[in-house]
Amino acid sequence: MNSASTTIPAAPDADESFTEAFGGWQHRSILIVDDEPGMRSFLHRTLASRCSRVETAESVEEAAVLLGQHHFDLIILDNSLPGKSGVDWLQEIRTLGLHNDVVLITAFADLDIAIRALRAGAADFLLKPFRVNQILSAIGRCFDRAHLRRENFVLRRELDQHADLAGVEGLVGNSAALEPIREAIKRLATVTSTVMITGESGTGKEIAARAMHTLSNRSSNHFVPINCGAVAPEIIESELFGHVKGAFSGAASSREGLFFYAQGGTLFLDEVAELPLAMQVKLLRVLEEKKIRPVGAEREIPVDVRVIAATNRNVEEEVREGRFRQDLYYRLNVVQIHMPPLRERIDDIPALSAYFVRQLAQQLGVPPHAPDATLLKAMGSYAWPGNVRELRNLIERWLILGTMSDISAGQQRKIEEQITGGDMTLEAVEKRHILKVLDEAGGNKTEAGRRLGISRKTLERKCAEWGV
Repeated sequence: MNSASTTIPAAPDADESFTEAFGGWQHRSILIVDDEPGMRSFLHRTLASRCSRVETAESVEEAAVLLGQHHFDLIILDNSLPGKSGVDWLQEIRTLGLHNDVVLITAFADLDIAIRALRAGAADFLLKPFRVNQILSAIGRCFDRAHLRRENFVLRRELDQHADLAGVEGLVGNSAALEPIREAIKRLATVTSTVMITGESGTGKEIAARAMHTLSNRSSNHFVPINCGAVAPEIIESELFGHVKGAFSGAASSREGLFFYAQGGTLFLDEVAELPLAMQVKLLRVLEEKKIRPVGAEREIPVDVRVIAATNRNVEEEVREGRFRQDLYYRLNVVQIHMPPLRERIDDIPALSAYFVRQLAQQLGVPPHAPDATLLKAMGSYAWPGNVRELRNLIERWLILGTMSDISAGQQRKIEEQITGGDMTLEAVEKRHILKVLDEAGGNKTEAGRRLGISRKTLERKCAEWGV
């Protein structure tokens, strides 16, 4: 131990201002690793009132045990530790798949140590002795960067998937069919139990999951969605759990998985019934143990993530046919919410139409003219196989065609015929709609499935049935 490490930083100053400046720490956790009792005590006193969990360890061995028991948002790591330097241990935990942010502290102004620390993945580097404002600033920068990194990741995914955020604060409409859904979401937002949301494609399963997250005490962290049917089976494990460098061909660097980005928040597994059986086994273990193992990693990592799953399939039938594990079904289906199809909530069509007009008119830069009474009446008699998503697409086409007054009676009758489907059966309407979207996507089933809100597997199965 170096003698300089016994120097204790100055007493806390401007305490209230720092609490205000670095707000939002109340859900964060920090691990302090330092062999000097005075430094551990000082850092614990400084941070305990600001964070939800602050643990201390006097050796890397003790720290490793704590890392196996809890998730920590940040590690404050002394470089001069008995038996192993902080930098060496940091390099080791990175190879194990641990991506916790680290602030390295040291009593020596050694450029080589600083370079090694940054190369090993340290987020910041502080020289002892330091003042309270210096350590708080370093921690604040780490939390801010971590938040921005996760936020950018989630936003990129939403832009890539063109996620529809309508009704995050609550589902649009006041129909009798929707009221019990809204009440269930409010109740379930207060607990951490896993939830299974069922219903046809386009009924708003992700909207319900987002509302549940927004109303929960996890709303300060991220809601991370993934369409399980849209990810190739060979990479779904890495997508969810991450991987370490060299874990497989092409893994040139370590990468965090979606569980990492959802830490402290909610992971939404859309089309969960599309998961391969082997992946279902691993997901079940994660739900039971609350730990993940990145691909190629030697140890498991604790996670604090609420999981909400959704599917448009009959899961009980999938279980009977052996395509979905019964134990995973019971673990996910602690509570089930069934989203009603739009044909069962016709009374909500005017409110939904008005909402989509406001939303889309602004995006498209066109006048926000709502459908007239004639069109709304036609909408009320239509079966809506594509549910709310189909209604949104229809409103978008309306707005692109022009204002209602610009459409002639002949054109309006033509559009109404398109809406009502004439004398076609529901199955025929569904087939025509799906094939139309597939044609618009240039035959690309993945893209067509994204637009329709169904998985590629589901689309391929329907095309096979139709001989397409």
